[in-house]
Amino acid sequence: MPKRKAAIAVGGVAALGAAALLLPNANASQDKASGTAGTARTLKAADASDLAAQLQKALGDALAGSYYDSSKQQLVVNVVSGDKNVIVQAEKAGAAVRQVDNSTAELESAARTLKSRATVPGTAWAIDPRTNKVVVTADSTVTGAKWDRVQSTVRGLGSGMATLKRSAGAFKTFVSGGDAIFSQVQGGNVRCSLGFNVTASDGSPAFLTAGHCGVAAKQWSDSQNGQPIATVDQATFPGEGDFSLVKYDDPNTQAPSEVNAGNGQTVQINQAADATVGQTVFRMGSTTGLHNGQVTGLDATVNFQSETDPNGVDTVTGLIQTNVCAEAGDSGGSLFTQDGGAVGLTSGGSGDCTSGGETFFQPVTAALQATGATLGDGGNGAGGQAGAGDQAGAGDQAGAGDQSGAGDQAGAGAGDEAGAGDQAGAGDGSGTGDQAGGDQIGGGADPSATAGGDQSGTGEGAGAGDESGAGDGSSSATGSH
Repeated sequence: MPKRKAAIAVGGVAALGAAALLLPNANASQDKASGTAGTARTLKAADASDLAAQLQKALGDALAGSYYDSSKQQLVVNVVSGDKNVIVQAEKAGAAVRQVDNSTAELESAARTLKSRATVPGTAWAIDPRTNKVVVTADSTVTGAKWDRVQSTVRGLGSGMATLKRSAGAFKTFVSGGDAIFSQVQGGNVRCSLGFNVTASDGSPAFLTAGHCGVAAKQWSDSQNGQPIATVDQATFPGEGDFSLVKYDDPNTQAPSEVNAGNGQTVQINQAADATVGQTVFRMGSTTGLHNGQVTGLDATVNFQSETDPNGVDTVTGLIQTNVCAEAGDSGGSLFTQDGGAVGLTSGGSGDCTSGGETFFQPVTAALQATGATLGDGGNGAGGQAGAGDQAGAGDQAGAGDQSGAGDQAGAGAGDEAGAGDQAGAGDGSGTGDQAGGDQIGGGADPSATAGGDQSGTGEGAGAGDESGAGDGSSSATGSH
């Protein structure tokens, strides 16, 4: 495997340079923390996430969730009314405190009720600390008796405990995406995307990607009809997560902790980061390019329609929920923060980047813990190469760190979801760096803008700014993942 192919795993966060450039214009959450008391510290999102983790560890279930109020740059923690000791401790730590009615135990009990009574394909739920309720989402496939069942369950929990909303699309794993990796299976090619380069527990070079990709195929190549270069070591889907650890077959593979930002730029990924509700995050994928939004829920449960049983449900728990758009072709891609934190791997969701929707991501921290892998390459990363702040003049907006982006960030090509023309042109679709170059990075104020018309170019699709640049990426994919 050529050394340049080590960058395969980094394209997923390739737009970090773009993120830094566009961050001053990113849409920040405007949530207001009502009823706060005391003097709260002004915090960056990453610091707020750290403080939230510290308070959760110290105070446990005495807290009823927390979120980042980006308009005030404060961490807001929910405390059940009357617990003065917890209020004092949280305020002393620098958080803003909001008194709420529902405790963590009560909210978790409501989620268990939903699991037992409303596990219907096309539904999802997560605790929203901003409303202090469990928010249940039903997609467009939930109709008739199934809708009645979900609605009745939510009503039974009470309006103060849970709310129900509709999603225009259908929940599904997002197949295909960034710089592609491929596997040949019976019936055609499967196409997925790399998440982050890591070092496996035995010291060998590896990468993380979506679990439904690792379940779909064992061996993966960096070109559609090429020889395998990596083999799945562990895969989890469905169940408690959606992640795979895939080891490079060549133990001498250099898998740098850097991302291809396009135009010859690379940035490092420095750390794994836990998500915080309300924080701004960025997602990169070959189909739709760079988009940003906010984290809207943690520990989300999603009930996908089973891909193997028409009457079955693939339930995945422990996911991050966001309002960042995504489409078929973005699966397995990287979710990251402006300061270089690797947050998640694209799992699935509904909607598109025209109408919006809900998306779900596997937390990177949980995937690392489960697989025993560590971020980075033990020194083979970008070294002194510029971070996102350096590249785009964004001050302290650090680069994506050394969590290695998902270079071949293409989700599995799933039949009608990943048609040859739908994603990146009929030819040699998605390149290893072009998806984040040109128009995507230099576009200016709109972090959700895509390179107009370039997503589905024909032929080899290589143009600056094309989301499907010259490479092997998005050729016709006929698999189911």
